[in-house]
Formats: sequence, C-alpha cells, structure tokens
Amino acid sequence: QRECISIHVGQAGVQTGNACWELFCLEHGVGPDGVFLDGPAEPNSREDPFNTFFNTGSSGRHVPRAIYVDLEPTVVDEVRVGKYKELFHPEQLISGKEDAANNYARGHYTVGKEIIDGVMERVRKMTNLVPFPRIHFPLVTYAPIISAEKAYHEQLTVSEITSACFEPTNQMVKCDPRHGKYMACCMLYRGDVVPKDVNAAIANIKTRRSIQFVDWCPTGFKVGINYQPPTAVPDGDLAKVQRAVCMLSNTTAIAEAWSRLDHKFDLMYAKRAFVHWYVGEGMEEGETVVSSCISFS
Repeated sequence: QRECISIHVGQAGVQTGNACWELFCLEHGVGPDGVFLDGPAEPNSREDPFNTFFNTGSSGRHVPRAIYVDLEPTVVDEVRVGKYKELFHPEQLISGKEDAANNYARGHYTVGKEIIDGVMERVRKMTNLVPFPRIHFPLVTYAPIISAEKAYHEQLTVSEITSACFEPTNQMVKCDPRHGKYMACCMLYRGDVVPKDVNAAIANIKTRRSIQFVDWCPTGFKVGINYQPPTAVPDGDLAKVQRAVCMLSNTTAIAEAWSRLDHKFDLMYAKRAFVHWYVGEGMEEGETVVSSCISFS
C-alpha cells in the first residue's frame, strides 16, 4: 500500500497540518472544495500518485487522508469554518471540550480518555494498524531555505543544496551532525535535478572528513528524485526555487538534543517541579516520567 495518512495532534499539530494541506492542495491542483482546479482529470493521468494523500469519494470530491485531534476545540473549529472547511470529512476533525493545560497526565488519564475511543476508531477505518518496533529519531534537514525577498539573488546547484543538508543551520533539530556519525541518509530531491549531479554531490560528501559514517554502513544513502519543482504558497515567506532537497538521516548527533532535554528534566525533577499536577491526575510519582523517559533509551 502506498497511501500516507497524516495525524495532526494538538494546537501545534493542527496548525502545522493546515499549512501542510494548503501546500498539498496547491501541489495536486485541488481546490478548497476538494475538486480539481482544472476540471476532471484524464483517466490514469494522476490518480496513482494522487491517491497517496487523497481519497476520492463517491461524489468525485477528494478528501485528505488526515485526522485532526485536539482536546481543546478552538483550533479545530478554525478548520471547520476556515477556507478549507469543505475539504475535510467532518468525522476527521475531532475535538474535546477542554485542553490538557500542557499536562501529559491530564491528557493521558482524564480528559484524553473522553475522545481516545473515537480517535482510534477513525484511525482504524483509515488503515489497518500493525505493531511496529520501537522507532528511533530521524533528523530532518531541508535546503534551500530562502526568504521571498532573496528570491532573485539566490540560485543554488545540486551540490550546494546537498552540502547544505549536512550543515546545522538547515536542520529542524538543534544539534551538530559533525559531532556524531551517520548510519543512513535518505535524500529526497525535487525540481531540476538529474541523477548524475546527485551522484557527484554524494560522492563529494563521502570524501569529507567532517562527515563520518559508521563502519558497518559506509554507503548508507537512499535517493529519491521528483522532477516536479517545489511549490511555493502564494504570498508566503519562502521563495519559489528550481530545486530543493529534504534529508532524513539517522545520526548519533541527535543525542545532543536528548541530552539537553534530559538535563533540563533532571533540574526540574530534583525540585519536584510540577509533579503535583501529574500526581493529581492519577499518576503515581514512581511511575511518572522517570520510567517513561527510561523506556526511550
């Protein structure tokens, strides 16, 4: 199966989801009402890749394979009455009556229980759930990130955007990949890109001493090329570019981010800061966060 299902949780997840689906609709030529902007598609012209993100209803309208979930209704209500209100299936917009006030235990033990069954049932209808092994944490990098004001002053080659993916300034997580080792990299290119340039760029990366791979996986690159140029949101902050790359990498350098988080947790937990809020929602202090954090290691 090639379908991708997006689950957007909480205020940040829902708001990020709104931006993503606006972009997805622009890329696929779908209007806010779920209908193709240029009329019905020719048979087999774009149905196969299109169905990865959208499901076609009996009326011919296209519905995102997405679920929005938030305990507090305000943000989801913005989707229900916003520009794309006709795009989403009403049962895919799930909200409660009050938020968890940034309290995990409150969401897990009390108010979250009111909607969890509905969420799981909706997910079950969209896909058959199967058990996955414990996942690790990929580092996401994107290049180029160019503001709209600099659109006419920047023109980056395949080699330059590939190199930029290995620089800390283009990462979505604050850590220095030069202080760790890569186990695998997935490079997803879009736009004016040819395999010859990609192979040359990756070969150049492998020769750098500052970028190290583990001994047991020295050739860990997987490459995908989509010749459709990146789509820019009208009046958005990012410039429209001819080519771009998104890299998902498995690197030991991401331990820096977890170490920072672990240190901040230790400082707060030593003073039992906020612990009473979790205990008050039904958690026992012994099981709280310590055991949960240990399970991630």
